[in-house]
Amino acid sequence: MRVAILGAGPSGFYAAEHLFKQKDLVIEVDMYDRLPTPFGLVRGGVAPDHPKIKSVTKVYDRIASNPRVRFFGNIEMGADITVESLRDYYHQILYATGTQTGRTMNIPGEELEGSHSATDFVAWYNGHPDYRDLEFDLSVECAAVVGMGNVALDVARILSRTPEELGTTDIADHALEVLAESKIKEVYILGRRGPVQAKYTPKEVKELGELADAEIVVRPEEVFELDPISQEELETAPDRATQRNVEIVQEFARREPSGKSRKLHLRFLVSPVELIGDDDGKVAAIRVVKNKLRKTDSGGSRPQATDEYEELPVGLVFSAVGYQGVPLLGVPYREDWGIIPNVKGRVVTDPESERRVVGEYVTGWIKRGPSGVIGTNKADSVETVECMLEDLAMGLYLGPSKPEADAVEEMFVNCKPTRFSWEDWQRVDEVETTKGERQGRPRVKFTSVDDMLDAREDS
Repeated sequence: MRVAILGAGPSGFYAAEHLFKQKDLVIEVDMYDRLPTPFGLVRGGVAPDHPKIKSVTKVYDRIASNPRVRFFGNIEMGADITVESLRDYYHQILYATGTQTGRTMNIPGEELEGSHSATDFVAWYNGHPDYRDLEFDLSVECAAVVGMGNVALDVARILSRTPEELGTTDIADHALEVLAESKIKEVYILGRRGPVQAKYTPKEVKELGELADAEIVVRPEEVFELDPISQEELETAPDRATQRNVEIVQEFARREPSGKSRKLHLRFLVSPVELIGDDDGKVAAIRVVKNKLRKTDSGGSRPQATDEYEELPVGLVFSAVGYQGVPLLGVPYREDWGIIPNVKGRVVTDPESERRVVGEYVTGWIKRGPSGVIGTNKADSVETVECMLEDLAMGLYLGPSKPEADAVEEMFVNCKPTRFSWEDWQRVDEVETTKGERQGRPRVKFTSVDDMLDAREDS
């Protein structure tokens, strides 16, 4: 059986790993990625000051060493090859393309200069080729990050790190230069619900209190006086993480000022309602409304606006309110959910009727939405692969007209000579890590495809 996996991030690798555990089947996998580099968000999304998380790529290297895996990097779906044509080469197709774009806040003033998606900022400082030329004005003194997930905390932390702290990471050189000149003195992290409902992990929030030159500021009234709904959710939380999150922010609220030059404000129960601009069309402030919680019919909680408002004088705003996918031509897509509609990973044309698309599957964030951590994708991919194997046993798969492995290679020799193999990536990886060793850093990233192509040829 030949399988195409579109997307060489964690979900794609975990799916390949489970496919190869099937001892009674001979399965060949071709992994495609739009970039010459593999690993998806591990390379382009994980914060540069979290090197331990990136060590998971050693597992992916081992999976890629299987002789029945091929990597087709620098291949763009729709431009270099279509999903329709893939059906001529493979028995099954697995979409693991992730969610590449950020959701908007949908408030007045979001179009102002100085208003950005956190997704763009993360890709910029991580050296994603598509975002390397973006510009962020860090000459302002105050910034706001809207959201209470790990991405929001990553952005706030990177804005608050010293150049010395960032200088030992694999952050992109262009970002390091700009951040080293930053004038930002205060960063606000704004969450529309309380500390019990925050989506970050204990490890991430604890790290905010350990920065070299930024002190964490938490208002006691926002974390000690829990409303009845929050108290109930805390008492019935399924794990220790929620309790730990609350304990950490309460400890922050007890701290005395430390005299560090930057302040990192963690605010709860506030929602942005408007970005206010100056005469030049730049962000000058963010207006927020204070919330209270109300119960939903499903037993959860939602923020409800009060009549109390506040303006924060910020010149830079990052929206970290979620990711959504990008549709692929010829593949079903739910615009309202930002995912490929599916049932346990089987692609369906319509979630209501659950009418399946034979031989096509989905995994990762483009399957379930942006939730969980990197390890969450493993169980998610196993669920999808089990469906793939069940369908294979029942004879439900595509009927490719050119199922030979050489057929794909021959096509790309003619139409995409700049495609990257796994060996090409290994050469680029060696150059990056060698440069990094000379500077006392994990690696110095290439941030343009042309530079990667040159490095492949030169090494």
